[in-house]
Amino acid sequence: MRIVVVGGVAGGMSAAARARRLDEAAEIVVLERGEHVSFANCGLPYHVGGEIAEADRLLVQTPRSLRASLALDVRTGHEVTAVDVDRRVLTVRTEAGESEVGYDALVLSPGARAVRPPVPGLDSPRVRTLRTVTDAVALRAGVEAGWRRAVVLGAGFIGVEAAEALALAGMDVTLVELGPHVLPPLEAELAHLATQELRRLGVAVRAGTAAEAIEHEADHDVVVLADGTRLAADVVVLSAGVRPDTEVFEAAGIACERGAIVVDEHGRTSAPGVWAVGDAVTQADAVTGVRRPVPLAGPANRAGRLVADDILRPELARPIPAPVGTAIVRVGDVTAAMTGANRAALDAAGVAYRTLHLHPNQHAGYFPGASQVHLVLHVGAEDGLLLGAQAVGADGVDKRIDVLATAMRARMAVTDLIDLDLAYSPPYGQAKDPVNLAGMVGANVLDGTLRLWYAQDLEKLGDSVLVLDARTREEFTADHRPGALNVPHTELRERLDEVREAAAGRPVRVLCASGVRSAIAHRVLAQAGFDSASLSGGMLTLRATLGDGADAALTTAGATDA
Repeated sequence: MRIVVVGGVAGGMSAAARARRLDEAAEIVVLERGEHVSFANCGLPYHVGGEIAEADRLLVQTPRSLRASLALDVRTGHEVTAVDVDRRVLTVRTEAGESEVGYDALVLSPGARAVRPPVPGLDSPRVRTLRTVTDAVALRAGVEAGWRRAVVLGAGFIGVEAAEALALAGMDVTLVELGPHVLPPLEAELAHLATQELRRLGVAVRAGTAAEAIEHEADHDVVVLADGTRLAADVVVLSAGVRPDTEVFEAAGIACERGAIVVDEHGRTSAPGVWAVGDAVTQADAVTGVRRPVPLAGPANRAGRLVADDILRPELARPIPAPVGTAIVRVGDVTAAMTGANRAALDAAGVAYRTLHLHPNQHAGYFPGASQVHLVLHVGAEDGLLLGAQAVGADGVDKRIDVLATAMRARMAVTDLIDLDLAYSPPYGQAKDPVNLAGMVGANVLDGTLRLWYAQDLEKLGDSVLVLDARTREEFTADHRPGALNVPHTELRERLDEVREAAAGRPVRVLCASGVRSAIAHRVLAQAGFDSASLSGGMLTLRATLGDGADAALTTAGATDA
């Protein structure tokens, strides 16, 4: 049998390696268009910033090492230009010309290519991407040669990592994002925390605008933004997203959907004897069912292994699971991570859900180094099924999101989180871990013990409710909503008549710093007959939701209520 794999790196090389382990007799050929067949593409930004000093460290395997260990015939510099699915033949172009390569089984792992928006001047030699080892080496060389100013177009994962790397290398960096905030899949209230950390690193963040043109000058370029801002740049890093690199295969008649290859649960395409994995395939989302590409290394690696199983021992092959899209990114001293669906995806799919905000410490508060994990969970409105989770914090974020991703794979409800038996010692966690606490809050919301209101509702509430601030007088003086009544939660029971008079029949909406004290106050009010609700996530979430407009929307120390 001849198995031909088109494209290396994550999915393709995993399929090739697994195929060899299953069948010593198979001829396995890997055709890679680029110079490197197996490299750590997720590590590229860290070479640019100098944390990974040597580019060779990014090379996971070479054609020589793969031949020696797995007897793979790896051919770099080989670009597939056509596929004849009836004859089972590929047309391949190299520096020496064109040739044909036949196959019995074909695995497509072409990956994705950078989106190039229609911006005049984008063809400037100072415009770079960060997709390959060669790209990273070129950017690192420019940093070492004395580049001072960088503009990064696009604030997704790669864009943020590139901006961080260039800033840590001492450059003046501006990060431009068309969407309303950096890291678009992240909820706005968490993305603001990432923006604050980028600013601390010295990165100027320009969200809600786009590049309209790039002007090429003698010793630098000028990026012109839609709002008229002109940004001088020694280098422009294009990171405006990716799209599946599938034109050749779609032209061959292999079914595609919005440019991504359609596959079944075993990675089989519409063409007999052809499988596909990685960034170029479309898969049904595990939460919403929406079909979309998932350009992440983990799912691609695992899918490659399962495709090889289906080729060589289909009777034992497990189906490729629907991805939940677990992802993580470092932003300076904080980490942002997510799994499952966000608010936008759930709204688009018409899924009814409830959202929980928590700000627990990552380990015991009395142990040195305690810091908050800012956590957002979306759960099914009726059954409490875990639909998505995101977190930002200085420590402990990865652990919680990994636990929640596992719980989602097991189709747990939020109430199941209460009983997870997680490792605890003061340096590592709490007796009630943040994940356990999320389960407790979720249970209270589902059974009606806790009723929530949200920061997004603040403006439309107006004077139709009484906002009760359950924080201390000192906290209230520092910042509060204009017109709010301050009754510390420890005084509430004795001051219920005062609250009743101020409410004058209106609902009462309670808030505190993080949602803990307001939940206590809500229970007092609810049992005293008030129409009450507690602000999800408290002032921490409110300020993050308001973002740069928080000070203008709140009365701060030294100001008076209008």
